[in-house]
Amino acid sequence: MPAKSKAQQKAAGAALAAKRGDIPKSELKGASKSMVKSMSEKQLDELASTKRKGKPEHVAKD
Repeated sequence: MPAKSKAQQKAAGAALAAKRGDIPKSELKGASKSMVKSMSEKQLDELASTKRKGKPEHVAKD
């Protein structure tokens, strides 16, 4: 599942780093905080590895 925006990709990258132990989970904020709890490392890796080129900074909620 590719990221829909640059913000989502960045949040997934931060959550992945915390899940791997590169940064403390206490440093996470917002979406990345809930992503680390609800998603597997594989799912986070898929979102974080999405190319940013052509993606909007944010996507409006439906």
